[in-house]
Amino acid sequence: MAVPPLQNKPCGGRYSDIVAAIGNTPLVELRRLSPKPGVRIWAKMESHNPTGSVKDRVARALIEDAEEKGAIGPGMTILEPTSGNTGIALAMISSRKGYRLKVVMPDNVTPERTQLLKMYGAEIVYSPGDQGSNGAVAMALKMAEEDASYYMPYQYGNPANPRAHYEGTAPEILDELDGDISAFVAGLGTGGTLMGNGRRFKEELGDAVKIVAAEPMQGEPVQGLRSLDDGFIPPIIDLSVLDRKIFVTNRDAIIWTRRLLDEEGIFAGVSSGAIASIAVRIAGEMDEGNVVFIICDDGWKYLSSGIYTLPVDEVANLDSTVWW
Repeated sequence: MAVPPLQNKPCGGRYSDIVAAIGNTPLVELRRLSPKPGVRIWAKMESHNPTGSVKDRVARALIEDAEEKGAIGPGMTILEPTSGNTGIALAMISSRKGYRLKVVMPDNVTPERTQLLKMYGAEIVYSPGDQGSNGAVAMALKMAEEDASYYMPYQYGNPANPRAHYEGTAPEILDELDGDISAFVAGLGTGGTLMGNGRRFKEELGDAVKIVAAEPMQGEPVQGLRSLDDGFIPPIIDLSVLDRKIFVTNRDAIIWTRRLLDEEGIFAGVSSGAIASIAVRIAGEMDEGNVVFIICDDGWKYLSSGIYTLPVDEVANLDSTVWW
């Protein structure tokens, strides 16, 4: 289902309910982080969605797609593997629409995510944390195979995931910058954000825009982002859409999350720090143009980790905690 055009009202528009308010997020220029006068860096503030993340767009698209196809029926339960944000978004929308939801999630996520899921009424099944989001995917697929009462939208393989960005996020950015985009940077997770935006930008702008993926280092158990070298490539990912993949570490992600807060006042989750670090790197390679990156979620789900207040070296389990 296509997203309505941007309303460009100071209050952000008027909507019939909270689900309808998903999208139309602000695009904010980060002047302090730009390395050159001719290069402008823009952050698409997906943290302004109702549950605080870009996954609100995806969850709405997944559920509306299932409704249109008649895939969700009475007595069925929605089942989905998640690193947190998709589950939270699905839980909010399911609660509004009267669906039951069960999520499979790594057991080493921050407690805030668990609390939010329970607040929205979701049932949680934990997968081994050391297996990251790949372990959650494997467990959920097995559960769905063994019980026909589950409907699994499967964000990793469902075309509705990238379509949410192709029809929503990308047109908003194109409209906000009058089609003047030199580079777009997003995290490599399910692939939805990169594929949906990337395809739309390539169709509109061709080789004038570069699509860049921020990818975690191989072997780091990161949540929401993934190294393709770890063995699972989501079916919706088409690597030909990408111009570059650039690796980022947990340490860099935390440092840049702090920089977003300290220098630009943006309270974002750690994956946004990872993506920001790559966006600034790309900006440093350019002489002029607009670089756009995604602020995936807000920082409220990570407060208990201490990443916003402790010295980086004092953050517990720096190299093994699931941040994304």
